[in-house]
Amino acid sequence: MSQKQQPVIVGLDIGTTKVVAIAGRKNEFGKVEILGFGRADSAGVSHGVVMNIEECIRSIQQAIEKCLLSNPQLDIREVYVGIAGQHIKSLQTRGDRVRTNTEEEISKDDIDMLIRDQFKTFIPAGDQIIDIIPQDFTIDSTGAVTNPVGMSGVKIGANFHLITGDRHAIRNIKRCVDKSGLITRDLVLQPLASAAAVMNDEDLEAGVAIVDIGGGTTDMAVFYDGILRHTAVIPYAGVNITNDIRQGLGVLKAQAEQMKVQFGMALPQEANASAYITIPGLRGLPPKEISVKSLAQIINARMQEILDYVVYHLRQVDLDKRLHGGIILTGGGARLKHVLQMTQFVTGLNARIGVPNEHLAGGHAEALMNPMYATCIGLILRGYHDFETGRLQFTGEGNVYIPINAGRDAEPEVVMMPEDMLMEPVEENEKVSANSEEEEEQEEKAQKASKHNEKVKGMLGMLKGKFMEMFGEMDDQRLD
Repeated sequence: MSQKQQPVIVGLDIGTTKVVAIAGRKNEFGKVEILGFGRADSAGVSHGVVMNIEECIRSIQQAIEKCLLSNPQLDIREVYVGIAGQHIKSLQTRGDRVRTNTEEEISKDDIDMLIRDQFKTFIPAGDQIIDIIPQDFTIDSTGAVTNPVGMSGVKIGANFHLITGDRHAIRNIKRCVDKSGLITRDLVLQPLASAAAVMNDEDLEAGVAIVDIGGGTTDMAVFYDGILRHTAVIPYAGVNITNDIRQGLGVLKAQAEQMKVQFGMALPQEANASAYITIPGLRGLPPKEISVKSLAQIINARMQEILDYVVYHLRQVDLDKRLHGGIILTGGGARLKHVLQMTQFVTGLNARIGVPNEHLAGGHAEALMNPMYATCIGLILRGYHDFETGRLQFTGEGNVYIPINAGRDAEPEVVMMPEDMLMEPVEENEKVSANSEEEEEQEEKAQKASKHNEKVKGMLGMLKGKFMEMFGEMDDQRLD
């Protein structure tokens, strides 16, 4: 496929501390070329949940405007949006389907219908299914099938990993994107997007845990034997560390953030006990001196809590000792000094920083080789996965493409008629009247349809009257 046929896909990462918009397109080598980049400070979002619609919209618009300024030729209309937050939950389900036409081989439509059935899964009231991820398939008595397309069988089944979230929180995110003049093409769980950007096939086979330490939440995705085994959202991350520093050392929030980024480290024993940070005093007060070791101790306490949660979730799926690929750290928190050593010490697993250079080409790649941009790069890769697997139909205009959603609460789609089916405008003196026989047939059909509709309305009215009488009798009995 030539480069001209590849759509421009935009990823939008709405975080607690930043909003990032990145536009990319695959080249002839299968690498993503970054065509535009925009970043803005996030406002109105707390722990992945929108708290102020207007402020969130303003942050999104600023990020999009900066992305367009970096490349004025871009036409951004639709975006893939990352989602996280404390409301995100996951569960395991099982689905089976008996095929009617067993002579034909199993097709992609059979798999789509099996996935569509999972939207009927019972979930708590107020929640909504965000994503359904097949893990492994079974065909009749054959298990552990990775790709059943093309095979033969009567009964096809699969284990699924369902990701759900609070319906109102999801609607608020979509509302912010819509009011920013954009269309939400799909919502993707942030750790899955980060995983797509920093993992390769070897990581999938060995087994890894993606730990995305963001601003508001720490997101996890655990893979083993090439299958997504577990996802989780930990409600502690960079903002909590900043608040701990602010309260523990009695400084302003901006000063706490600056100290964390510039002088913070995860291991207090690595800090210089004789080193001090001088903070300007407020309104004529004398400057304050803060020990670098005290700063490290505060950061260490919160990082210990986050990593304890990571170990807890790994034990939940019995993978705390079996991940030979170790832990891949992404997000802004991965840039903290000595965080790798602390992760290895607490979890007992190998650890490395996940940089999204696996799928990037030239251009802005050097500036974006940062763990904090892994989610946004992964959103672009998710868009291309949908495009290449047929879930998107590219129209060839800007970055306009239509998804093939199965059971999702999708936006209403506009279907354009082919040009050869459009009727040409006809002048008044050129109108051709139908012959009398055709007119008579149409009148008869219209009369029959009208009589049928009247009968149906009469039946419905009679049934309604019966129901009203029945409910009236029930109410009278209760009053007696």
